[in-house]
Amino acid sequence: MKVYQISLVNAILLMGLGIWGYTASDSPSVTALIPFVFGVLILALNPGVKNEKKGPSHLAVILTLLVTIGLVMPLTAAIGRDDMAALIRVVVMMLSSILAIVWFVKSFRDIRRARKEL
Repeated sequence: MKVYQISLVNAILLMGLGIWGYTASDSPSVTALIPFVFGVLILALNPGVKNEKKGPSHLAVILTLLVTIGLVMPLTAAIGRDDMAALIRVVVMMLSSILAIVWFVKSFRDIRRARKEL
């Protein structure tokens, strides 16, 4: 898979699972929509990522890193509440984001190597 495809899947998962987390809560908080907002932003950057534009790609990976770090608190909260559904949602979002970060870094390294060979 290409980096823009991984980023697209990550954005869709963040949006879908973010909305699910918000609607599934007994007392929904606006902060539950943060992954959704990050997903929308990452999705908006995806055309630039697809065209291998440096700016959108770097911004997308930064947003992905921030959302991954930001999901640590919901992860600990889900574990503390013993809420298996929330735990699964957060873990899936974290894993997809980590996978996207790894793919971005690999892509950046491949592009750098290709430029050095010229």
